[in-house]
Amino acid sequence: MKQQRNSGRRERRSALYEIRKSNIQGKGVFAMRRIRPGQRIVEYTGEKITNDEADKRYDEDKMKRHHTFLFTLNDDYCIDGDVPTNKAALINHSCDPNCEAVIEDDRIWIYALKNIQPGVELAYDYQYERTGDDIEALEKFYVCRCGSPKCRGSIMAPPKKRRKKKKAAKRSKRKTSR
Repeated sequence: MKQQRNSGRRERRSALYEIRKSNIQGKGVFAMRRIRPGQRIVEYTGEKITNDEADKRYDEDKMKRHHTFLFTLNDDYCIDGDVPTNKAALINHSCDPNCEAVIEDDRIWIYALKNIQPGVELAYDYQYERTGDDIEALEKFYVCRCGSPKCRGSIMAPPKKRRKKKKAAKRSKRKTSR
């Protein structure tokens, strides 16, 4: 009888996700096994470039529709994720996301927000910054195709709510007689 040897290696787990056709747009990333809330899924990788360089590479005025793989790190830099090895670039936007992007030490990680079952498409809210004056044109350019009942129609961040001015409390002056 042969003795089984323990090679010291952990049993290889099945892949966490796969790439396939998405109903949202193009290709998407889909869970292959259950993903728990808070679980780190994948890093958004690519070339770290200045925001000025990003503007040179991607002239949105010449695009018919928005399509870039830029991810803002801070006021000065972003990651151009248009590289073949960046699987996270295929994670689509949703207005009701099951994932979130978290920046940690100039690295971008995608984490699960909730329990994700096998076969479910991974998505996070892109929350593109609202810039420019022609909001209607921006909404069309940054159109959302997530299909969620909570869809706001755009991959841009929701408009900031204006704070209502507090009404000064009316104080009635009372005359006191002594």
